[in-house]
Amino acid sequence: MSFGPRGERARRRVLGGLPVAVWMWKTLPLAAFAGLRVVRLDEQACAVRLPGGWRTQNPFRSTYFAAQAMAAEMSTGAPALVLLEDAPASVSMLVVGLRVTYTKKLVGEGTFTFEDVAGMKAAIDRAAASDLPQAFAARPAGRDRSGDAVAEFEIAWSFKRRSRP
Repeated sequence: MSFGPRGERARRRVLGGLPVAVWMWKTLPLAAFAGLRVVRLDEQACAVRLPGGWRTQNPFRSTYFAAQAMAAEMSTGAPALVLLEDAPASVSMLVVGLRVTYTKKLVGEGTFTFEDVAGMKAAIDRAAASDLPQAFAARPAGRDRSGDAVAEFEIAWSFKRRSRP
């Protein structure tokens, strides 16, 4: 699997510097304020870095659970946005569920990685070819700076072909 021309342009924009920062402040201000950054986006995986520090810290000096959820969701939403650029029909996307298990306290920087971009593409392709919404369970994992697992997420996405005008 590889991204088509439109998807590749979108991928480069997501990984880019100033243009993506401006876009994030305009459309995802909470993620921009938290300092989320897509550090990898390819045909296999997407990784999002969540910085540590006062912007994402809870009163117990660890990383707030909602900041971790935001990074995990972005690790699945960024590839979905890129894949939709090359979809054979216009497809909408919506998070319809979230489950998480926190396995270790995250203190400082973390990285949240989703490793089934091909599976997500298959769900989007099914949605583009059908009148029925297609469910996809994305499973990103969070790791701390030393590589230890801190959280396991399951983000339920629904992809649906938009009705033709």
